[in-house]
Amino acid sequence: MITCSAPGKIYIFGEHAVVYGENAICCAVDLRTRVHIEHDESAIISIESVLGKTGIDFEIHPYVSAVIERMREFASIKGIRIKIESDIPVGSGVGSSAAVTVATIAALNRMFDCNLTLEKIAKLGHEVEIQVQGAASPTDTYVSTMGGVFMIPQRKQLKNIECGIVIGNTNVLSSTKELVANVAELRKNYPQIIGPVLSTIGSMSEIGEELVDNSDYISIGKLMDINHGLLDSIGVGSFELSSLVYAARSSGAFGAKITGAGGGGCMVALMDKAKTEAVAGAINEAGGSSIITNATEHGVMVESNL
Repeated sequence: MITCSAPGKIYIFGEHAVVYGENAICCAVDLRTRVHIEHDESAIISIESVLGKTGIDFEIHPYVSAVIERMREFASIKGIRIKIESDIPVGSGVGSSAAVTVATIAALNRMFDCNLTLEKIAKLGHEVEIQVQGAASPTDTYVSTMGGVFMIPQRKQLKNIECGIVIGNTNVLSSTKELVANVAELRKNYPQIIGPVLSTIGSMSEIGEELVDNSDYISIGKLMDINHGLLDSIGVGSFELSSLVYAARSSGAFGAKITGAGGGGCMVALMDKAKTEAVAGAINEAGGSSIITNATEHGVMVESNL
């Protein structure tokens, strides 16, 4: 059996603005999706997760199914059993689809000796996400493949984040496609207002690059708070997200904001590591589900090859 894992991600700055070519800073976090693959002599393909057990199924397991189809360009894939386990909340802006996509590609790459490089895995992962979603940023699959902290779109690696990180899940599902379309409509109708807002969000990443490399988390937190307000102003906030954001700030976080598309899903807070439990508790009391995690420099990896 081969087991590969890949991490989720958070945005420190820049979601939505990055869609329009602005800068963003994205960080891999130590919440991982693990994909176990073994040969099946019956020549049947099976995929198993918390969603159920299927064959190739583009409704229940769209990303893994799409990966299998694409990887058949490099190998003859017939009888395999795939089992998926994940720490990453699904559909919440923390990169669950990118992680399962990248981990599955890597596991099949190892099993069938396809010799794909990390750059190729990231590129193929992005293509799979486009196939399934209709549109997708290359950011999630790149960061999940490489690990670490990156300035996007330059793909410039920055110093790792070393403070505490708490993710707060609203447990409210939202549609990334709809939210991106809504921002596009606002930008079309009010270009003189929305354009500068998106540019300002992008400029935070330019300022944030030096702050990250200097580990200036107090200043990063202040900019995160402003970034959250600007995201709220373009209609991707929600009462639930802001409740968790303000709870995190009031309990000692350096800063807190939406991470991902918004509308539901998750927020993220940075804090001194000594305050992680307090921030997590405040998020829980505000009605969210908290996850204490860390930044990770480890991208996709082979965990076992038995």
